[in-house]
Amino acid sequence: MASRAEQREQTRRTLVRESRQLFATKGYAAVGLSEIVRAAGVTKGALYHHFESKAELFGAVLAEVQQEVADTVAATADAQDDPWDRFTTGCQAFLTASTDPATQRIMLIDGPAVLGWNEWRAMDEAGSARHLADALADLIEAGLIARQPVAPLAHLLSGAMNEAALWLATSPGDLDATRAALAQMLDALRAASEGAHPLTQRS
Repeated sequence: MASRAEQREQTRRTLVRESRQLFATKGYAAVGLSEIVRAAGVTKGALYHHFESKAELFGAVLAEVQQEVADTVAATADAQDDPWDRFTTGCQAFLTASTDPATQRIMLIDGPAVLGWNEWRAMDEAGSARHLADALADLIEAGLIARQPVAPLAHLLSGAMNEAALWLATSPGDLDATRAALAQMLDALRAASEGAHPLTQRS
């Protein structure tokens, strides 16, 4: 028999799972608490025991989605041996993962609107953006990118990829063309470092 702590955790997981499905399908604004507790098979009291508001529940869902995207990016990138290939593969994996309709709705469309830009950015930086900064720092140390402050470059690239994913979510964009444009942008970043460091000299 499950302990009370296990039952509480199970209830929390169920609330997150069911609300995630509803938020992804209908959007945050169109989902009411009554619909969430009905789908989860719990009372409103049980929901409020775990989350103070619908917004807080959405925050838990968003954190789960962002972590899954970050895990996907890291696993895809880590499968590559070459550091530059790890970087570019990871960036492309982020763009691809972010174009999943359910992910787009929660992470890119409703996320900033519900939580506010500052909180959304903080959550983003704790996930994929942190991995991006780490990858850039490694490439700079290896001489594959010209030496420069990491934070501005990481924010520029993260913003570009988030904007591309959002554009694909809200307009009839072409994923293949967007991936090609991202590849060219990343290649230009490497090309700009040619001659800036001995390790970047090619025979």
